[in-house]
Amino acid sequence: MSSSAIIACIIFGIAMLATIGIGIWSGRGREKSLDEWSVSGRGLGFIFILLLMAGETYTSFSFLGTAGWSYSYGVPILYLIGYLSVGLVVAYLVGPLFWTYAARHKLVSLSDIVEHRFRSRGLAILVAVLATVFIVPYIQLQIQGMGAVVNAMSYGAIDLKVAAIISFIVAEAFILFSGLRGSAWVSALKDGLVILAVAFLAIYVPLHYFDGLAPLLDRLVVEKSQWLTFPGAGEGTYGSAWFISTIILNGITITVFPTSIAGYLSGTSANTLRRNSIILPWYQLLLLVPMMVGVAALFVIPALKDADLALFSVVIDSLPAPLVAVIGVAGALSAIVPMSVYMLSIGSMWGRTVLGGGLSGPKNSATMTKDQLAARGLRQKTLSQWVCLIVGVIALVMSLLMPDALVELSVLSYEGLAQVVPAALLALYWPRMSKQAAAAGLIVGSVTMVALHYTGNDPLLGINGGLWAVAANLIVVVVVTLAKPDPRWVPAAERAKDSNCRCNTR
Repeated sequence: MSSSAIIACIIFGIAMLATIGIGIWSGRGREKSLDEWSVSGRGLGFIFILLLMAGETYTSFSFLGTAGWSYSYGVPILYLIGYLSVGLVVAYLVGPLFWTYAARHKLVSLSDIVEHRFRSRGLAILVAVLATVFIVPYIQLQIQGMGAVVNAMSYGAIDLKVAAIISFIVAEAFILFSGLRGSAWVSALKDGLVILAVAFLAIYVPLHYFDGLAPLLDRLVVEKSQWLTFPGAGEGTYGSAWFISTIILNGITITVFPTSIAGYLSGTSANTLRRNSIILPWYQLLLLVPMMVGVAALFVIPALKDADLALFSVVIDSLPAPLVAVIGVAGALSAIVPMSVYMLSIGSMWGRTVLGGGLSGPKNSATMTKDQLAARGLRQKTLSQWVCLIVGVIALVMSLLMPDALVELSVLSYEGLAQVVPAALLALYWPRMSKQAAAAGLIVGSVTMVALHYTGNDPLLGINGGLWAVAANLIVVVVVTLAKPDPRWVPAAERAKDSNCRCNTR
């Protein structure tokens, strides 16, 4: 093992121990309840919400895929900043709604919201299962992403599989003990390193290789102009229609992403979420740096075999081992933080909705004593923790034995979760919407999405197939709701008549 590899491994080891220590320490003295474990007792302030939700948007893909897409395709990668920023604009409006609804009814997950809104545990289970199917690939990709980062930053000394196991152990160590609060505290370490690493690379890479950013851009315009226009340097898939439709689709979907829901529900107030939505879009500008490094790699390492390693190939080529290790740690934590929140979100949905009996209905809850409610909550928390562990093990095993098995599914993750939007979000704005409409729309949208993908029609007419599926979903929801509205819904005329009758009898 070279001296550079030894230095990198030592720094990485210290960072992982610090991560576990910070994550576990954050949970000391906290209440041992499902509410505390899953949404931090709704006690996270503006700073921690900002760090937590930034941690979910700046993942290992930011270090690997962003630079890789920039290297391979060019300008289409700007969709990433576009949809994250659009999603935060939408979150400014819907985040407070989710927080208010969940806080009022003591809900802790996406499936909780669906179950309470429709009084249907069956529909909530369907949402939990579909969300799990589309989130597990993200967990696997974070594990594999960390493996690639750690293998690169250690100069090959740490094997991909060893790095994957380390990421699993570190994430599970603090998430099982401290829950969402642990992820928020680890995000503080992660985001500090990310900002330092990205700020340094933004200045260093252009100066080191091109004598500044302007010469790099001039060279890009002259020699690689195709990278600056749609559909980029690819085969024509990522055109302007795909770009716009993907921003719309992903911008809406991220607002109901189970991890986003966890962020909403953990805030101290609705205003905390509004302030977060104002500030966090600026954080997305950091993504321009990996994009720039990916472009620089076109000239520094023109024959790179794995485009996802564009950023770390440049870093290793130009920096000493200690700095390589620090940037590598930032990349590793960018995998661990979102991975932990993904596992927690799945655990919360299954621990209460699928395995824990659900919300048990208002009448059952009303007749239970305080001790009985606490015991039920502890049981559901324990189930959630077990599911969190099991899901992590499944993703780890898949990443070790079948690293490509879920890649196809991960492509559909955002398109699949988009089908939950009517049931989880539209339903809160439209009291007339029925559970039959939500279920029918969810099924039709999911089938349409899968059919378009596997028949080679995604994108269709240049438009992201997921958006076509959402359109079909919404049409079914509207038609079924108009034909069979929610039985609890009362038309405005009848409400007014009932109100007048009550007034006249006073």
